Amino acid sequence: MSENSKQARPIALANWLYFVAAMVLLMVAVGGITRLTESGLSITEWKPITGAIPPLSESAWQAEFELYKATGEYQNVTGPAGMDLAAFKFIFFWEWFHRLLGRLIGLAFAVPLAWFWIKGAIPAGYKWRLLALLALGGLQGVFGWFMVRSGLSSTMTDVSHFWLSIHLLTALFTLGGLVWTALDLRQLANAKSAPARWTATAGWVGAILFIQLLLGAWVAGLNAGLASDTWPLMQGRFVPEFDQSLGFLWALTHDPYLLHFLHRWWAWIAVIALVVMARQVKPHVRMASIAIHSAFGTQIILGIATVWTGVALWVAVAHQIVGALLVASFAWGAHILGRRL
Repeated sequence: MSENSKQARPIALANWLYFVAAMVLLMVAVGGITRLTESGLSITEWKPITGAIPPLSESAWQAEFELYKATGEYQNVTGPAGMDLAAFKFIFFWEWFHRLLGRLIGLAFAVPLAWFWIKGAIPAGYKWRLLALLALGGLQGVFGWFMVRSGLSSTMTDVSHFWLSIHLLTALFTLGGLVWTALDLRQLANAKSAPARWTATAGWVGAILFIQLLLGAWVAGLNAGLASDTWPLMQGRFVPEFDQSLGFLWALTHDPYLLHFLHRWWAWIAVIALVVMARQVKPHVRMASIAIHSAFGTQIILGIATVWTGVALWVAVAHQIVGALLVASFAWGAHILGRRL
């Protein structure tokens, strides 16, 4: 039967995508906890199917612990600090739960997609986009493993902050894609068949926001949030001292003091850009403008609180969650600006 038939169900598809987007938001939160509790290297193997089952006996737990003991993180950080099997089980749980959520998101997307496809419920022009979102989800898992693998050598005490940023930004890009596609489908259900277009405003605001998110991922990957527990000054000065012995480009991508400084002040450039965007959105959908303002306002407050509390776990996790909500609200606003009536 034709994709243009009455079997197309855009509202059902949109609601499904919103549900998957909520799961991705949860995934970002659990990923933040995993990172902040130094749990990411606790599982040293990638077993996409059998890895869904955690160790079920003390001997199995001990075997997993022995694998972890071969990592540089254990040998140089957690081992000398006195980590025992009970402490290992705690960090193992968060990494296992993070991977389990990834599997569940894959199922929550792939199974309904197959059902909608078989039933002919997918409107014309949307199959390729849904397949692209499914592929992004698969890439997210692959990038996550590359991230973990980057920290498994005996010389490393952490994962590569480059791979961490790729892993996180792919998740946020997927979240934005889910929201955008769901909004297109809702427009289709309201007899507005033309998908929204990407506007110039969305382009330059999105680029500024991308830089801020990238800096935030590098700050997380390098534990650069601990570079200062004061705000607005660092080390009692506006611009902190940082290591330029290997050149400014190296410092720009590796030095925790410089990256912390850039992340906290580039945020204000992002705020200005988002205010401009929100003002353009307001005449069309006031609630979207409020969502953008609320997200970046809360994010700024949580960012300062994260610094002042010395990266307290739940404050830092809240900062990451609201960052994801900011991406979703940006996608909403960008979609509104690109709608064609």
